Amino acid sequence: MIAAGAGHPRSQRSKEIRRHALIYLGLAPFLVLAVFPVFWMAITAIKQDSDLYLVGAAPFWFRLPPTWKNFDFLFNNTFYKDWIINTMAISFWVSAITILTSVPAGYALARLRLPFAENLGIGIFMTYLVPAIILFIPLARVVSTLDLQDSWWSLVVVYPTFTIPFCTWLLMGFFKTVPFEIEEAAMVDGCGQLGALCRVVLPVSGPGIITAIIFSFTLSMQDFLYSLAFVSISDQKPVPLGVATELIRGDIYFWGSLMAGALLVGVPVAIVYNLFLDKFISGITGAAIK
Repeated sequence: MIAAGAGHPRSQRSKEIRRHALIYLGLAPFLVLAVFPVFWMAITAIKQDSDLYLVGAAPFWFRLPPTWKNFDFLFNNTFYKDWIINTMAISFWVSAITILTSVPAGYALARLRLPFAENLGIGIFMTYLVPAIILFIPLARVVSTLDLQDSWWSLVVVYPTFTIPFCTWLLMGFFKTVPFEIEEAAMVDGCGQLGALCRVVLPVSGPGIITAIIFSFTLSMQDFLYSLAFVSISDQKPVPLGVATELIRGDIYFWGSLMAGALLVGVPVAIVYNLFLDKFISGITGAAIK
């Protein structure tokens, strides 16, 4: 009996090891698919041009010594530093406008018992589903009227048209999960409707607000269609447009600099995004479930 009892923890541990091994084995193909593009960009970014076009060379390693000239070309022969500043500025302002608009809108639809509030919320969300190409003509008229052609400020005006509807719908669902009793308690203590929102509702709605910020920030960073339509001056372009248009000239592709530009922006954003991934998932699922 003692020997059998002593062997039981060991068998449980071996089962746990096998279970985790099977889980990681199943995840391995997805990990390879996720990491391979980053690995390929890193290898290509520091390869010499002649090494890239060696037919008999192994594409996953170096035949010639690595070089930093692709990064040097990117920073000294293009407006890459301006593209980064433009992208960060656009994403910041779009996120700020989105939050300042969607928070009160979502709260009003969730709390103020407006007529047809539920249908209005669904209608707002449906505008997000409208294809971007359909909105191009009216938005072009708006940009022209504001005299913002060929300026990155035109994108600050345009992008909220599809970040605000989604974030309003998202926050409306999230605000509904906050118990109304805590707002009533705040009002009994002397807070008004605005005070209850700022002091009680917003602090407990952090995951939803962070989700809205992440959504609007990343969507502003990765858009290509509107930036291509409204910005053509080189030093006003964001990174996705600048890399795609300035490093592809006719049939000449600056592959090393293309990959370097994508790597320098993509990897830091992916790291920051993963730091808030739990908040993002809880915000999305919380709004959807409730």
